[in-house]
Amino acid sequence: MYIGRIERLLAYYTPLPMCIVSAQGKVTRASQKIAEVFKYDGIIDLDIFVLTGIKFQEIEKAAREEYPLFIERNDRVFRITSSFLGETEGASVMLFFTDITGYNRLKSQYLEERVCLALVNVDNYDELAASEGSQHERRVAAEIERFIRKWAADMKAMVVKYRDASYEVVLTNKDVQKLIDEKFKVLDEVRELETDADFPVTLSIGIGVGNKSLAELDDYAQDALDMALGRGGDQAVVKNGTSFEYYGGKTQSVEKNNKGKSRVIALALKTLISQSSKVFIMGHKNPDMDCFGASLGVYRIALAAGKDPYIILGEYNETMNDMVADARADDAYQIISEERALQLVDDQSVVIVVDVHRPGIVESIELINRVQRLAVIDHHRKASDALPNQTISYMESYASSASELVTEMLQYVIEKKELEKIEADALLAGIMLDTNRFAVKAGVRTFEAASWLKRAGADLQTVRRYFQDNASNFRAKAAGVAGARILDGGIAMSVCEGQNINSQIINSQVADELLTIKGIEASFVAGMDENGKTVVSARSLGNINVQSIMEHFGGGGHLNTAGAKVSVSPEQILSEIEEFLKTSQ
Repeated sequence: MYIGRIERLLAYYTPLPMCIVSAQGKVTRASQKIAEVFKYDGIIDLDIFVLTGIKFQEIEKAAREEYPLFIERNDRVFRITSSFLGETEGASVMLFFTDITGYNRLKSQYLEERVCLALVNVDNYDELAASEGSQHERRVAAEIERFIRKWAADMKAMVVKYRDASYEVVLTNKDVQKLIDEKFKVLDEVRELETDADFPVTLSIGIGVGNKSLAELDDYAQDALDMALGRGGDQAVVKNGTSFEYYGGKTQSVEKNNKGKSRVIALALKTLISQSSKVFIMGHKNPDMDCFGASLGVYRIALAAGKDPYIILGEYNETMNDMVADARADDAYQIISEERALQLVDDQSVVIVVDVHRPGIVESIELINRVQRLAVIDHHRKASDALPNQTISYMESYASSASELVTEMLQYVIEKKELEKIEADALLAGIMLDTNRFAVKAGVRTFEAASWLKRAGADLQTVRRYFQDNASNFRAKAAGVAGARILDGGIAMSVCEGQNINSQIINSQVADELLTIKGIEASFVAGMDENGKTVVSARSLGNINVQSIMEHFGGGGHLNTAGAKVSVSPEQILSEIEEFLKTSQ
């Protein structure tokens, strides 16, 4: 009786649209103003789910945990506040409806008009200017500037040029959302500009959104631009708080003609090494020939700086046996375990990381966390979870390999005769591995590095021995190629059966081999390693960005060479990749 009287009083006197719902989810009472929410008569005894689309269990949870619910009715938005009427089990629930349409419109307008900042960089400006010659250099520069200013004007955005190849654009959240919806078609449009160069004009765009201050907005935009450049350019990166979103990245990074940066980094690294008490060199877990070759090259730089460095080496697959055995042969190199490195490290030590920049796959993240000096040399496109607090960062995605970058650096700190044969052999093997014997991503600087190594004593017969495979691996690769499925669009997929300690190498070689089949544009090969994890290797001729595909599954790499390691079966991951390709087209 008492509860019933309260219900009648609430229904009669409340100034808000209100209804009372029984424990069975039926409306038992309602105020007259409920007509503002539900534009029809007789809602008594109707199910609340029919009226609102919200299950009664969710309403009970909202009342218990005191959070609001929202519905849209009659072109209006209502916030629902709920509470129990009584404390007994099975008590009714009161629902109060507050019209927040005006607030929502104001909020949407505020969010749409919120200021965002875009930093735009012409990736290959110097190379474009050089290809045009002095007579036409200004014509190309003017054409690019006219394009960027028109793009900004179409959005009614403000644009400021602060360097020859760099622009700052002030735009709104609404503009950014439109760019995202269009998948940054400006990146495709700028490539249509006509030049005399044998490569297109490309842009890198870094956009900062969701800031709390203008200074923070500028930091977000700069971080996003650094990420776009670190991933090879020709793409847009949006940073909102701590998250990054990537768009574009459809072309290969243009090889830089100027080697000045390589010389600066080489001398800076030598200085950093000379100022450190101990030098530790490491790559990624389960290193390959590029990783180990680059490590030996950096070892030589450290020796030139007057230090006795250490190479940290853990488990590796059998394809590395010959190279590691040659390096260990005369005890010329201090190759130690992670455990030993952690015993030796002090606060004045430096760690130099090669062929990797992500904390989850370095040989020893604990060692990195123990030092304040960190140098990274890598050729992979930059990931959002890159190692923080890098003292020296040399990440060039145009390069074929970490071995190529290290070889260029060596030329500025030592004489050719100072390079040991094993170091030259290992560096050349690293370059040949990552270029698939100069068939993929091999630029002019790649061949220059290889020729310098040959003059320094690299022996092709020794390098060829490093690439020899055993009979069981050869059979596994043959089976992988033979069992490939060819999908529409020139996609090849294959599963390498069983668990294999060399699965990563076998998968990548099968993926490379599949690209030699006429009509194949991209290949995806999956197989299980000795720990039961599925390793995926992805390859492309360039028309399909396998890096962005692998990033979707937690991996990464380059536009035409990428990979990932997942927990699901090889068959399932290939099925998921196939589905992703269908939905992303």
